[in-house]
Amino acid sequence: MCGHCRSKHSVWSARRAFVLAAGATALAPALAQVDVGKPSVLRNLVGAQQLESAAVHQYLQTMGQARTQGTLAPDSHPQLKRLRAIAQRLIPFTTQWNERARSWRWEVNLIGSQQINAYCMPGGKIAFYTGILDKLKLTDDEAAMVMGHEMAHALREHARERLAKSQATGIGLSVGAQLLGLGDLGNVAANLGTRLLTLKFGREDESEADLVGLEIAARSAFDPRAGASLWRKMAAATGAGGGPAFLSTHPSGPQRIRELEANAPKVRGLYDHALKRG
Repeated sequence: MCGHCRSKHSVWSARRAFVLAAGATALAPALAQVDVGKPSVLRNLVGAQQLESAAVHQYLQTMGQARTQGTLAPDSHPQLKRLRAIAQRLIPFTTQWNERARSWRWEVNLIGSQQINAYCMPGGKIAFYTGILDKLKLTDDEAAMVMGHEMAHALREHARERLAKSQATGIGLSVGAQLLGLGDLGNVAANLGTRLLTLKFGREDESEADLVGLEIAARSAFDPRAGASLWRKMAAATGAGGGPAFLSTHPSGPQRIRELEANAPKVRGLYDHALKRG
């Protein structure tokens, strides 16, 4: 279940590494039950491997800082165990959304902070902050919706698409160089690790992540009705301290809740199937 970081120069101690194989076969209807269309071809303008490498570098740096500050949760932390158990259920259902996920070295860590925040970087690097669990009093189903949503951003390669758009516009490279990954654009991902943590996705990206996350969670036996209840809690939290960090990149609103409520019945059969599967 868990892998170990073997490099003696890594900021990780072996007991902190949490790596899950994404290649497990799951018995469930193969076709997607939510309709989000095909991923944007613009993502091809930034190399996936380059961006994932940049994400790993930034993730290790962030976790290393948390470790130095004494805020990185140990493996024995009950909330971290809970999150990793949720991830184990979700990961087998990610590959239908992105074949690259089969080789991702998934990791889940927990940082002690009052921030209401969580993210999944390209390549499957997941972090939760204790504030999102404690302040919102998330149920397992709601925590799974957060995690599924963040996984979906990585699976749909929204960061790759956003960075490609901004860099292609800013650099003005030729189409040929962009498609071949040459020139400045081909190297841009290596210097963008820090931007991944504050990248703002568009409304369409957020909708896709909501729906893909909803389906992944339902296939993993998490109640799809928790999607709407999660975002009600998020909306209620906006009045405290200027609003959660999570909402600076994931705006809430009535339309978001209505869309989740409208799509929950579409994945109800997957949820029921998962419950029977046990």
